[in-house]
Amino acid sequence: MTDDGISRGFFEWVLDAFEGFASSVDGQLNSSSHRRGLKVWYDDAKKEHYEAQLITLSTGDVGLEIGFHAEHPKDDDNQVVLDRLLAHEAAWREQLGAEAEAGVFIGADRWRRISEVWDAPDPDDPESSIEIAARLADYVIAVEPLRRA
Repeated sequence: MTDDGISRGFFEWVLDAFEGFASSVDGQLNSSSHRRGLKVWYDDAKKEHYEAQLITLSTGDVGLEIGFHAEHPKDDDNQVVLDRLLAHEAAWREQLGAEAEAGVFIGADRWRRISEVWDAPDPDDPESSIEIAARLADYVIAVEPLRRA
């Protein structure tokens, strides 16, 4: 278990479920899971990826952020990516709903995101890994075709 009460294998379970939910997405799926989260990206676009990760909120509480990240070294490059996706907001907003927030990354001003924050998952609830995987897949299915365009 981590200090957050999440076992090291929790996000591997999320990945297993995610692969099924996102099987229709084109491209080579790459992934990295660790004790605080899961990162997935397609082909060689590692700087533009999707994550489900535990984060520390400004309140000091732990939350789970799920969504898309642009993490290029330069702020301008990240803003270009976000602006391109915002030009198609109606398309992804229809699939993701009002919960998805677009803007500066939580805790790192040079990065950009389209994501949402949930309460930290209950590691004893077997459904939580499936719910997280399904929502992460929603982001990939909604954003990835627009990101590639």
